Amino acid sequence: MKLQLNKEYLAEKIGAFKRFVPLLKELVVRDIKVRYRHSVLGMLWTVLNPLLMMVVITVIFSTLFKQNIPNFPIYYLSGSLIFSFNSESTTNALNSIISNASLIKKVYIPKYLFPFSNILSGLVNLGFSLIAMFIVMVLTGTPFRITLLLIPIPIFYTFLFATGLGILLSALTVYFRDIAHFYSVFILAWTYFTPVFYPVDILNPTIMKVMQLNPMYHYISFMRDLVLAGEFPGMKENLLCFMMGIVAIAIGLFVFYKKQDKFVLYV
Repeated sequence: MKLQLNKEYLAEKIGAFKRFVPLLKELVVRDIKVRYRHSVLGMLWTVLNPLLMMVVITVIFSTLFKQNIPNFPIYYLSGSLIFSFNSESTTNALNSIISNASLIKKVYIPKYLFPFSNILSGLVNLGFSLIAMFIVMVLTGTPFRITLLLIPIPIFYTFLFATGLGILLSALTVYFRDIAHFYSVFILAWTYFTPVFYPVDILNPTIMKVMQLNPMYHYISFMRDLVLAGEFPGMKENLLCFMMGIVAIAIGLFVFYKKQDKFVLYV
C-alpha cells in the first residue's frame, strides 16, 4: 500500500512538472536575455569571456607553473569552465526566490522552478563556452581524443551538484539575506581551494587529503582526464561524483520543501 502511494505521489509530481515545462523554458530564455541585455555582442560573450580570461591567467600563471603543467591554456579552461558553471549558476539561483517575489505572490508556480531555471541557463552558457575551449585546442594543437565525446558525463555530475546547492541556497537566502554576501566570499575562497589554475602536485599530502572533500576537485579532475589525458575515470570515481550530486539534491530539496510554504511571508 505504501509503495503504491509513493508511486502515485511521484507520478503526480512528474505530471505537475511536465505541465510547467513551457514556463521553465520561458524562465531560462528570460534569464539569458536579461544577462546579455543592452550588450552589443550578446551571447558571443559566452565564448569571448573564457577566451579572454584564459589569456590573462595564462600570461600570469603559465610562467610560474610552466614546468608543472603542460598545455596550460587547456588545463586552465577545462577546469575553469566547470568551476564557473557551478559558481555562476548557484550565485544566480541564490536570489531567485527573492527576485521573483511579485510573481510568487500573484499566481501559483512551483517555486523550485526559479532556482532551477538559473541552473539551466548556466548550463546553456556552459555549452556555448565549450566552443572557446575547442578553439584553443585547435590553436594549441591539442589532440581531439575520442574521450571528448564523454564530456557530458562530468557536466551532468556538476549539474546535479549545482542544482542541489542552488536550490538549498535559494531557500536559505529567503530567511538569511546575509548568505548572499557570505557566498561571494566563499566562492572566492573555493576558487583558490580548487586546482583551477595551479597543479595539484604542489600540494602536500595533508592538504591533498582535505582536497578530496572538495566536490569541484573531483568534477574538474574528471573533465581533465577526458580532455587532456584521454582517459575515462573508473567506476569508483564515477560513483563518487554521482553520489555527491544526488546528496546535494536530496539536501536541497528537503530544506526547500520544508521552508517553501513560508516564503511568501519573507520575500
